[in-house]
Amino acid sequence: MTVTNTLRINKSCLIKDLLELCKIRVVSLIVLTAVVGMFLAPQATIKLSTVVFATIGIFLNAASAAAFNHVAEYRIDALMDRTSQRPLARGELTRNIALLFAFCLCFLGSFLLVFAVNILTAVLTFFSLVGYAVIYTIFLKHATPQNIVIGGAAGAAPPVLGWTAMTGYIDSDSLILFLIIFAWTPPHFWTLAIARRSEYKKANIPMLPITHGVPYTLCQILLYTILLFAVSLLPFAVYMSGWKYLLGALVLNSYFLYLVIKLQSACSDELAMTTFKYSIFYLAALFILLLADRYLV
Repeated sequence: MTVTNTLRINKSCLIKDLLELCKIRVVSLIVLTAVVGMFLAPQATIKLSTVVFATIGIFLNAASAAAFNHVAEYRIDALMDRTSQRPLARGELTRNIALLFAFCLCFLGSFLLVFAVNILTAVLTFFSLVGYAVIYTIFLKHATPQNIVIGGAAGAAPPVLGWTAMTGYIDSDSLILFLIIFAWTPPHFWTLAIARRSEYKKANIPMLPITHGVPYTLCQILLYTILLFAVSLLPFAVYMSGWKYLLGALVLNSYFLYLVIKLQSACSDELAMTTFKYSIFYLAALFILLLADRYLV
């Protein structure tokens, strides 16, 4: 193999590893909810150039938070089957390179939001990054089994960021979008925690199924899913959306609730993972429904 080919392979591997730090699939869902927040804002405030810059800026900051998460948890990732093949966990990338990459993403994203969008969005996005990468990842995740609930605020912020990018302010409608994701977060993560509880226990992370047991966690999942069902109907109740959204939301919520109720009586790792995967589809579909209801006749 020639030196040129070796350099090309190394460069390709580096790019692949850096992209893996960004958690593209997770960040894509975050950006989707932010973009929907943009287009649900008052139509008079929507500008295409702002949509583009805000989307890129929020994407870069979310990817930065994901990269910081990789750096903070590389030792824990190495202990868990689900994360053991991440670049830092397997030693393919150094922490210094990952940190530099994370800081560059944060700087570029914040620069775009400050100078091409507005200060409020830039500040809220930065606080969301700190909330996830520092407060949740470094402190809450290891301090309390309620880590997901308390830290959920950072993950629920994207639609508010999208809204403020268009309007420059926060209002009650944007907070409804926040509440939907906030209520969705516990059943989403706790179903994964049930399926992967042995890995979390090995990594000494106090997830709810470990500290309080699976039956208690299942009860909490059911309660939060019922809360999510109610909260997700608020857009219709406050005239943010219409009948198309309502019907779609009822279908999505009913199946989510069906899976969660089934878990109560026939809990298994396989069903927990099925519910976890459905929760991802659920959130994406719900926000697409909000957008479709607004713009499709």
